[in-house]
Amino acid sequence: MVKTDTSLLEVQDIRKWFPVGKGFFSKPKYVKAVDGVSFSLNNGETLGIVGESGCGKSTLGRLIMQLVEADSGKIMVSGQDVTHVQGRELKHLRKNMQMIFQDSYASLNPRMRAGKIIEEPLIIHREGSTRDRRKRVEQVLELVGLSRKSYNKFPHQFSGGQRQRLDIARALICNPKIIICDEAVSALDVSVQSQILNLLKELQERLNLSYLFISHDLSVVRHISDTVLVMYLGRVVEVAQKEELFTNPQHPYTQALLSAAPRPDPDAISQQIILSGEVPNPMNPPPGCHFHPRCPIADEQCLHEEQVLFATEPGRYAACIKLKDHNRPILRPAYDKQPEGLPQ
Repeated sequence: MVKTDTSLLEVQDIRKWFPVGKGFFSKPKYVKAVDGVSFSLNNGETLGIVGESGCGKSTLGRLIMQLVEADSGKIMVSGQDVTHVQGRELKHLRKNMQMIFQDSYASLNPRMRAGKIIEEPLIIHREGSTRDRRKRVEQVLELVGLSRKSYNKFPHQFSGGQRQRLDIARALICNPKIIICDEAVSALDVSVQSQILNLLKELQERLNLSYLFISHDLSVVRHISDTVLVMYLGRVVEVAQKEELFTNPQHPYTQALLSAAPRPDPDAISQQIILSGEVPNPMNPPPGCHFHPRCPIADEQCLHEEQVLFATEPGRYAACIKLKDHNRPILRPAYDKQPEGLPQ
């Protein structure tokens, strides 16, 4: 969360509001998918991003990859502002920052052979001769645990786990520094998930990669992440080192998420926190703390006071005003302030 000399990626107060239909006389309405998110990703680190469906995790990943344009805020890669890059600059950015998608079958062209799918980024970036590209593809296939004979197969001839290895190979082919994993193992069997996670960790050590790992599976995030960021309704509610967050969660939402996670020990005693109500409408979120309608410890103060991240201890942050008395705010995004350029 804190910028260091090894920070590869910095996201500063990034926001994305999607417009929805409006009446002739009514003001435009927006879905606040990402609303004032800030964090940093260090060299060789894995940052896990968790939260319920619809909290803005995947939108955040697409904003960083420039697949969706941010309304405001900054995205810094190696100290360079790349928030609104286009053309050649965007092409170069995507060479150094790749993405692995959830649906491995949908992300692979069914009419292309595996080798050509992996080779395509090299062709786009005009790297090497035909022979050099073929050699590079075969090397990467072996790196992700596939045979060189896989070069001429079509995607439908691979299993789900093998197709995900193809996705990883395509992401690695241009030697990127950052890889964004968007639910990269959620569609796989548990046994295959462990193989892919171990492969990602091995590749990280060998190639000095940095991962932004987006998932709703807490056990997966705990296995692979160094730091964990928890999102709720487009905002960050807690950030901490992995073991600190899983052993001592501070925000009530994080506590509820962890209490709902299945435990491998049938004799373990746990008290599940049942959240009341539904996730609020992102077009019209509640005032004050967005979590207060479902929070078991909310009071009148939570309805009116601004939701801000506080430093609860060195390296730990939580957006709960119950922690405010002895801690000072360290981030104050312009929440609910409409980004410039959107119709009023």
